[in-house]
Amino acid sequence: MNNNDTKRLSRLTAILTQLQTKRLLTASELANKFSVSNRTIYRDIKALEQAGVPILTEDGKGYTLMDGYRIPPIMFTESEANALITAEQLILKNKDASFVKEYSEAISKIKSVLRSNTKDKVNLLSSRIVFRYNADNDRTSNYLSVLQLALTNLNLIKVKYHSTDTDQTTERTIEPFALYSTQENWLLIAFCHLRKDFRSFRLDRIQNLNVLNEKFEPHKLTLPEYFEICRAKYFSAPMT
Repeated sequence: MNNNDTKRLSRLTAILTQLQTKRLLTASELANKFSVSNRTIYRDIKALEQAGVPILTEDGKGYTLMDGYRIPPIMFTESEANALITAEQLILKNKDASFVKEYSEAISKIKSVLRSNTKDKVNLLSSRIVFRYNADNDRTSNYLSVLQLALTNLNLIKVKYHSTDTDQTTERTIEPFALYSTQENWLLIAFCHLRKDFRSFRLDRIQNLNVLNEKFEPHKLTLPEYFEICRAKYFSAPMT
C-alpha cells in the first residue's frame, strides 16, 4: 500500500466517523475539512457505498447514514486520549454538579476502549494535571444536564428564579434557547413568557425547575443573531 492509498484509507475512515457524528454533511463541508476537492469527496462517498456503507443522499442537503447503522468503537490515538483526559480535569472543576457527573460517566466509557498501555499513560497524565480554578470544587448548580435535554427536545420549562438585581423571586415559563458558560457560572438564554422577550438566567439562581411535557416551536433566531441584537441594545442605550 503506497502513501496515497494510506491517506485515502485514513480519509475514508474519518469521513465515516464524521457521518456518524452529524446528521447531515455536504460534500463542500467534507472537502473543506479534509482539504480536498468536492470531486474527491464524491469518489470517496461512492467507494464507501460500494463497500456496503448505507449512505443516503438528501437532494440539496447532503449525506447522511441510514438510521440504525453504527460502526465499531473508534480507537483513540494517544494524543486524542490525552486531550480528553485534560478536558476531564478541567470539567471536574465545573460548578454544575450534573455536568461533572455526566462527563465523568462518559469518560469512563471512553477509557474502557483504550488500549492497556494507553490507559496507563492517560492515568499518569490525569494525576499530573491541575487547574487552579475552583480549587474548592464548589458546586453551585445541578441543572445543566436537564436543561440540555429540554433545549434539544423543545420542552417548555417552569422555573422559580431569584433575581439579585431586584431581590425578587418569580415563577416563569420559559423556552430554552442556548447555554453559555462564564468563569463563575452557567447561564441559560431563554424566551420568557412572563417578560415576552429573551432573558438570561444564571443557573445558580434557579431555586426550582420542572420540565413540562408541553413543547414549543423551534427558535428561528440563531445564537450569533441573538448576540448581535444584545450588542445593538447595549450600544443604543443612553449613557447615565
